[in-house]
Amino acid sequence: MATTITPKRITDIGPPHYEKFLPPVIRRNYGAWKYHEVLEPGVLCHVSETGEKLYSVRAASPRLLSIQTIRLFADLADKYCGGYLRFTSRNNVEFLLEKLDEVAPLKADLAAAGFPIGGTRATISNIVHTQGWVHCHSSATDASGIVKSVMDSLSEYFVEEKLPAKLRIAVACCLNMCGAVHCSDIAILGVHRRPPKIRHDMLAKVCEVPTLISSCPTGAIRSAVVEGRQSVEVIEEQCMFCGNCYTVCPAMPMNDPENDGISIWVGGKVSNARSEPKFTKLAIPFLPNNPPRWPEVVEAVKNIVENYAKNARRFERMGEWIERIGWPRFFELTGIEFTRYHIDDFKNAGLTFARSTHLRF
Repeated sequence: MATTITPKRITDIGPPHYEKFLPPVIRRNYGAWKYHEVLEPGVLCHVSETGEKLYSVRAASPRLLSIQTIRLFADLADKYCGGYLRFTSRNNVEFLLEKLDEVAPLKADLAAAGFPIGGTRATISNIVHTQGWVHCHSSATDASGIVKSVMDSLSEYFVEEKLPAKLRIAVACCLNMCGAVHCSDIAILGVHRRPPKIRHDMLAKVCEVPTLISSCPTGAIRSAVVEGRQSVEVIEEQCMFCGNCYTVCPAMPMNDPENDGISIWVGGKVSNARSEPKFTKLAIPFLPNNPPRWPEVVEAVKNIVENYAKNARRFERMGEWIERIGWPRFFELTGIEFTRYHIDDFKNAGLTFARSTHLRF
């Protein structure tokens, strides 16, 4: 039986109750959905216990949307979906339709506007990413620009099921990882390689030195007197270039166009299927920032994806494939050079060797 939704008491605090935004067919069948079928990549049919059907059409969209794009989506939702749509956690837009004969015209309108349809099952879904240069003060690279460049190259894997299993890519513009780069099949991570530049002339005017010192997770910042001014110094051997200091003190800028760049990580996932969740591991320690199209990054990611598509078994995720064939074989297949940076010599590395919630008998 369908579940009756009881709205919360209406207040002027917090978001409105989600029931207000549910399409009528979902409201009528809330809690009574029986199964779904994938009609084609990006198009699903959801069947209720009552026999009613809902069709969802998933299209790729940029995370940062222009007003024109939002109006386009709203117009399409009004035309085909009674005004209802939703955005997925990976920035795709899903249109929710009750009539099958309206799916094809909607797809045609989306294709004419340049929005591909796909991202379900054994495909690359849209890339989840962080702010990048458009907003973040500590980013080592851009986010939306890299996503656009990479997905332009890999769009065939979005619209067609050409992979052994689903593949999730994430981008974070610095190692604070506002994105899901620690648990994605492929992660693109911006990296700083030099400690912050200290603006001694303005530090005491705009920063609280005790707060600045305590912001460093590795204790690399210490109090110092420079040219008669109260300031700080950075012990470079202890600095991990995280940018926390810049967050609390604008006199400690991290951005460095000559030395900032990108690293590539592989093998993470949050799924429990077939194996426990996995963290990503380093594949490529550094690639240069070359906007606007980042050719080195695009080539590296495409190389990894194509080798995975060619050699992995069906339903095998990226990390499971690498564990099966072994890391030496992975480096051999992809042509990635093994360096000293791939050796985990962090003082707490022992904690990362076996991290699982699985019970062992």
